[in-house]
Amino acid sequence: MAPPDAPPPHALRDYALLADGRRGALVGPHGEIVWMCAPAWHDDAVFAALIGGPGWYTITPVGPYVWGGFYEPGGLIWRSRWVTRTGIVECREALAYPGHRDRAVLLRRIEAVDGPAELTVRLQVAPGFGGQRTGDPVRGEDGCWTARAGNRLRMRWSGPPDTRIGTAGGLPELQARLRLEPGGRQDLVLELAEHPLERREPAERLWRATEAGWQAHLPGLRAVPGPPDARHAYAVLRAMTVPGGGTVAAATTSLPERVEQGRNYDYRYAWIRDQCYIGRAAAEAGARPLLEDSVRFVAARLLEHGPDLPPACTVYGDAVPSPKRLDLPGYPGGFDIVGNRVDRQFQLDCFGESLLLFAAAARHDVLDADGRQAARTAAEAIAARRTRRDSGIWELHPDHWTHSRLTCAAGLRAMAGALPRPSRRLAADWQALADRITADTAADSLHPDGRWQRSPTDPAVDAALLLPALRGALPAEDPRSRATLDAVLAELARDHYCYRFRHNALPLEDSEGAFLLCGFVVALAEHRLGHAVEAARWFERNRAACGPPGLYAEEFDVTQRQLRGNLPQAFVHALLLETAARLATDG
Repeated sequence: MAPPDAPPPHALRDYALLADGRRGALVGPHGEIVWMCAPAWHDDAVFAALIGGPGWYTITPVGPYVWGGFYEPGGLIWRSRWVTRTGIVECREALAYPGHRDRAVLLRRIEAVDGPAELTVRLQVAPGFGGQRTGDPVRGEDGCWTARAGNRLRMRWSGPPDTRIGTAGGLPELQARLRLEPGGRQDLVLELAEHPLERREPAERLWRATEAGWQAHLPGLRAVPGPPDARHAYAVLRAMTVPGGGTVAAATTSLPERVEQGRNYDYRYAWIRDQCYIGRAAAEAGARPLLEDSVRFVAARLLEHGPDLPPACTVYGDAVPSPKRLDLPGYPGGFDIVGNRVDRQFQLDCFGESLLLFAAAARHDVLDADGRQAARTAAEAIAARRTRRDSGIWELHPDHWTHSRLTCAAGLRAMAGALPRPSRRLAADWQALADRITADTAADSLHPDGRWQRSPTDPAVDAALLLPALRGALPAEDPRSRATLDAVLAELARDHYCYRFRHNALPLEDSEGAFLLCGFVVALAEHRLGHAVEAARWFERNRAACGPPGLYAEEFDVTQRQLRGNLPQAFVHALLLETAARLATDG
């Protein structure tokens, strides 16, 4: 049972993300931070109210109000904004950026913009999803509250002057009532660290460093369609990427993709495929630092694991734990789980995606010796394992998935074209291997209608089969590619939304939400054929499938206009960024 005093959950579209590259927090419309894991994305939550656990940090106006909010341009500094009966109050909030590996700093600045303001403040740190004890907070001479938070963390909080200790759900909670005169403001700084905390930094210095961190390396993206959304997508990806490391797939776990269907997953890890999507999007957008991080991360994994490359790992390269249930109620319609069964899978397309990433890096002159060696490793793995069944892009039962095989062909062709002149013989070998893979796939997975089918044993249409052609496995004018697009549009598209594949005889929308990644892929496919108007329609339709904070989940419930699944989903933001960049170019 959820703690009786916990902030109630909201529709996912209402939550904004605060993130510093190493961890993230979700803040709701009433100023409630109800999700954050620390010290890293994949660690246990210290705020778990989102999924029915203890732990939250709320700043909420007293009395009736109407809520709103927005991100400051160029980063993930969020402004919660409330119009009350007495005026307007805002809370400027961010995780100090860039983040430190062993220390999270959560900044919140409350400002009475117009008229006086009165707010309640509640802080309950509940490490280990509430399973570890937080010591009773102690107030020091400097006015800061400190406590041991579970087995690993130390807490320090500069709270309002009249803060007192209370309880909620049997756990300690710091509580305060804050009153501000017109124009007044109050800074609150929460620190969570693995080591003893050093001297406290002034809030103003932390804010300035965060603002400067976000403004560094910001791509212009002025000529693309929807420039603010493209820049925001890039900011989200930066916020979800460890400096020099991997990008987390999503900030959360256990948010259901379908109510009471058992489709709850933990996405707080870095997927190789997703990392390649992100790197290629960064290359298209001219965002060199994010491209370099992606190349470095994927290359390191390939050099470490070779043909046994795991499909996912933590953002620091460690193994993903096997899934286990938590004894928490869960977000409504779901249940709580940590870990992921991807740790037991083989996904062939990851090698092809890696080659596509390295080829993009080579074109931008950022592929170093490790990257070139990793490319050889990926090509050798394809040659050795191309006939092995894999779980594929959708992580299903093992099969000879057409998408996986053609993606490998696309990667081999791309990387062969990026090799220097002294490597012409190797390039020819890779092109020949790509030809064999394409021919073998055509022999057993070309549907009688002339389109690609999912596998030799599954004749169905799959939107993922648009991707290999986009990546160069086949020429743009290849009739099999056009037939596949026509089939996707006829069988999987509804009102410029796209579904992955047909699960059963039910209407598409009754089985799962529209898959936003697929919607952007259709936009790219139409653009590749020179259909500028249709490409723009697909792009704009799927670009709008978000809430007020501009964050995207994996799926979109078209009927209810709601987000479904973990939030935010990095690969959707990556495909939005890539599509915006590509649509800015001629077909």
